[in-house]
Amino acid sequence: MTTQGPGVCFLIHGESKVGKTWLGASGPRPVLFLDAEGGTRFLPYNTVQWDGLSEPPTYDGSWEVCIVPVRNFNTMQSTYQWLNSGKHPFKTVVIDSLSEVQQRCVDGIAGQNQMTQQNWGDLLRQMSALVRSFRDLVTHPTAPLGAVVFIAMTRELNGRKIPYVQGQLGVTLPYYIDVVGYAFTQVGEDGNVHRRLLVSHHPTFDAGDRTGRLGDVVDAPDVTQMLTTIHMKENRAQ
Repeated sequence: MTTQGPGVCFLIHGESKVGKTWLGASGPRPVLFLDAEGGTRFLPYNTVQWDGLSEPPTYDGSWEVCIVPVRNFNTMQSTYQWLNSGKHPFKTVVIDSLSEVQQRCVDGIAGQNQMTQQNWGDLLRQMSALVRSFRDLVTHPTAPLGAVVFIAMTRELNGRKIPYVQGQLGVTLPYYIDVVGYAFTQVGEDGNVHRRLLVSHHPTFDAGDRTGRLGDVVDAPDVTQMLTTIHMKENRAQ
C-alpha cells in the first residue's frame, strides 16, 4: 500500500530488454497502460483492453492493468480527454514508449513525407503539450493520479546516455519530470542479474530526482515502493 502523498511523474529510459515495461506497470492499481510498442503482451498481470475512445472500463478488482493499444497520435489525445474529465478509476498512467509516441506524431504531421522546418515546430508543440498535459494529471483537482510514468528508449549523445526523443523535446523533457531514471541490469556477487535504476545526477547518464528521497541507485525498482519511500520521507520531514 502506498503512503498517501502528492503524485509523482517519472521518466524511465534505458537499453532494450532491461525491464522498463514491467517497471512502469508496477505503479499503484489500477494501472492504465498506453502501449505504443506492444510490450504489454507479456506482463504478468490480469489485464483488460480499452480503445481510449469509449467510456473507460469499471474497476471491479478482477484486473490490474488496462491496456490501450496506441496505433496513432489521436489515441493519445482522446485518452487524455477521458483522464482529464476525472471519470476514470486509474491511479497510475504509463506511456510506453515516448519515443514511439513521438514517431506516431511525426506520422500524423508528415505522413510518408520528409519533415520540414515548420513540421519540426509543430512536432515540438504537440509533444511538449502532450507531456505536460499528462504530467499535470498528478495534480488534477478531482481525480489526481498517484504516478505518471513515461518510458523511453536510450541513445548516446556527446558521450551521455539520454532519453531517445527527437528535436528540442530532448532538451526540455527532463525539466518537466520529477524523477528521471536510467534503468539497467547488473550481475551481482551471487551471479544473478539484478535490475537497478540510477536516479542521481551522473556525468554519463541522464538521471535525477527532484524529490531528493530515493538515494543514488534504486535496487529492484518498483514504482509503488518508490512512491512509498518518497511519501514516508516527506511525512517525516513535516
